[in-house]
Amino acid sequence: MLVPIPIDVPNVPPNNKTYSQAAQLGDLIYVSGQLGLDPATRTLVHGGIHAQTHQALQNVAAVLAAAGSSLERVAKVNIFITDFTLLPQMNEVYVHYFPHRPAKTTVEISRLDKDALIEIEVVAGI
Repeated sequence: MLVPIPIDVPNVPPNNKTYSQAAQLGDLIYVSGQLGLDPATRTLVHGGIHAQTHQALQNVAAVLAAAGSSLERVAKVNIFITDFTLLPQMNEVYVHYFPHRPAKTTVEISRLDKDALIEIEVVAGI
């Protein structure tokens, strides 16, 4: 029987202790949603959707690296964005991180924690 193994990354702290930054189940890594937070200050980076997308994906990459994976191994991306009109700008950044075009779902939601513009979660292989 497979049991999820929590993965905690010291330099990418979760907002609270109710979840881990990622969990491993078999050969898959499930990364919790990452905001565009500077890991050192735990505040949103300045620069709008471009900057927040870059930082969120850098945070995802750090979690994946700690789990023994990488962005190149990502098979599924879920994106939560607070304004769908920002999607083209977000995609300008996104395409540089995922040239292999993993499956992707993007959903507009009314609000994110810390009033972030974007939150990104992924599933990757080890």
